[in-house]
Amino acid sequence: MTSAATTAGATEPDARAQALVADFERAGYARVAPAILQPAEPFLDLSGEDIRKRMFLTVDPHGRELCLRPDLTIPVSRDYLASPAAGTAKGYCYLGPVFRHRSQEPSEFLQAGIESFGRTDTAAADAEMLTLGLEATAHYALPAPDIRTGDVGLFSALVAALNLAPAWKRRLIKDFNRKVSLTHDLDRLAVSATHARPEYQGVLAALERSDPKAAHALVTDLLSIAGISAVGGRSVSEIADRFLEQASLGAQATLPTETRALIERFLAISGDPDEAAAELRAFARDGKIALDAAIKLCEDRTGFLAARGVDVARIRFSTAFGRGLDYYTGFVFELHHPSERARGQLVAGGRYDGLLTRLGSPKPIPAVGFAAWIERLAACGGAS
Repeated sequence: MTSAATTAGATEPDARAQALVADFERAGYARVAPAILQPAEPFLDLSGEDIRKRMFLTVDPHGRELCLRPDLTIPVSRDYLASPAAGTAKGYCYLGPVFRHRSQEPSEFLQAGIESFGRTDTAAADAEMLTLGLEATAHYALPAPDIRTGDVGLFSALVAALNLAPAWKRRLIKDFNRKVSLTHDLDRLAVSATHARPEYQGVLAALERSDPKAAHALVTDLLSIAGISAVGGRSVSEIADRFLEQASLGAQATLPTETRALIERFLAISGDPDEAAAELRAFARDGKIALDAAIKLCEDRTGFLAARGVDVARIRFSTAFGRGLDYYTGFVFELHHPSERARGQLVAGGRYDGLLTRLGSPKPIPAVGFAAWIERLAACGGAS
């Protein structure tokens, strides 16, 4: 793993933060310090819209777009892939500053956390992350935070079972963390095919039916002829991909009323993990949706949490819960101060099994982790 020298003026961790990361090291996670200055492209492509619009961007003399790291998951993942350990089961911990535009809080702030790669015992690894996250709040004398959890994999399994165009399935899964976008797209799918189409709908339909490589080449050439080189950090090739996705989205005219009702019933399921699992099984049975494997994973995770001493009755599970980051693929969680006056999550994380492949791994690598907001923990917690 690579290291970086600390920058002048960087937020300095206090003794309690250092002790927290020492606890992570004793739990078997090697401490690492990825570079603060990172290539911007992975964050622009793989993070959620909320992070993308808050990034600090710059350009080097060669025209390469760089950024101050807005989180540590992607930097730790990139360093892991560049190391001899890539592809093996390894776990890392960290403590350092991240940088995001924030209106009410400092734009440079400390995060501590863990990233675990290559473990195939998915349910046990998920449970370990939540347990270690709870230990972080206990470390700051906050022993009973609100525990909010969900599972992106459940929604993905539901969407996979629906009779929708592949592009719409990808779009809905991507929108899952952004509820406003998800609602908008469900409304868009529900619009009758008799409604007026854009004037260029015929062009989109033709592209949608054509050879994908030829269509991509055509759109890329047209953008280049128009003098478009990059927009918002995205290349001409990426803009072409986005345009062609719109062609595929336009090919599906309507979303049947019963399908939307099914999605909305799914998104209304909540309760403690045991209650939610029972409701999910009833939902799957009534709708004849194959969710058994995804539900069993949730039940196994609950069992591992109970075995680790977590009071699962305190956990608030919701099928609609997401974290706003595009790379999450499974279990997600946040820990909050019980007071509604407290702002923002104290600890948050989840599973991102698809991220390493998107960062260049030749094969899928399971991954899960979390980050702790040190200043928020210090402000909300009690005395050490």
